[in-house]
Amino acid sequence: MRVVAVPPIPTPLSQLGNTPFSFYPPILNVEHNEWIFRRATWSEIQVVNPKTSIELWIPRHFVGEISMVADPVIIVGLAKELECREGAVYPLIRRVIEMPRAVNDYSRPRIQRAEPARPAAVVGIRLEPRESRAGRILLVTIAAGVLACIAVASVASRSALSAAIKNELPLTARDDYDSIVARYGTPAEDQWRSSRTGVGYRRLSYPARFFTLILIDGHYAGALGRDGRVIHAAGTRLRSLR
Repeated sequence: MRVVAVPPIPTPLSQLGNTPFSFYPPILNVEHNEWIFRRATWSEIQVVNPKTSIELWIPRHFVGEISMVADPVIIVGLAKELECREGAVYPLIRRVIEMPRAVNDYSRPRIQRAEPARPAAVVGIRLEPRESRAGRILLVTIAAGVLACIAVASVASRSALSAAIKNELPLTARDDYDSIVARYGTPAEDQWRSSRTGVGYRRLSYPARFFTLILIDGHYAGALGRDGRVIHAAGTRLRSLR
């Protein structure tokens, strides 16, 4: 019996040829976020970093859509945050930071079997040393600093995502449903709604692109991000929905 080799399913990255692109979010532990598609198998896609010569195999289910705007660079979305370790990529796991124990702190003993009642032993009361209080204050300060760094990184990540989304919205008030579908495809959700002021509008949801487009009187009025905030507007018609 002759076995015929079946070629893998083509990936959208193969259309880029040798055109460089960037991943979003970027792969951690890699200095330069610039890649070129090399080849693909049924389950993985191989990319190479032209500046560091790193070659990585990325599972297909982690690779998302490609941005339609190449200014300043083509963006390829990733379904999860990835990190590079020893020449391979893995999903990033946010580990919980365990704080060190304070001075004179100890673990609670395991529960022992009940014993016959007997007079309680006399225990001397010892005041907490000043070093213990100072150590706990230091731990609280460190924890507050870690939380502040996480908050700043989260805001920076959202700002970068908003900037990438705006690059994909070259729409004007002349665009209508047909031109939008021709550019982005059929929306995941198509809803008609009415604002508190009685203005009717149409919502076209594109969750894979992280935005929802608003049409008023059949024409594009603006776009909302995942948090419902306005990230792009064509004129001032969106104000009538508030």
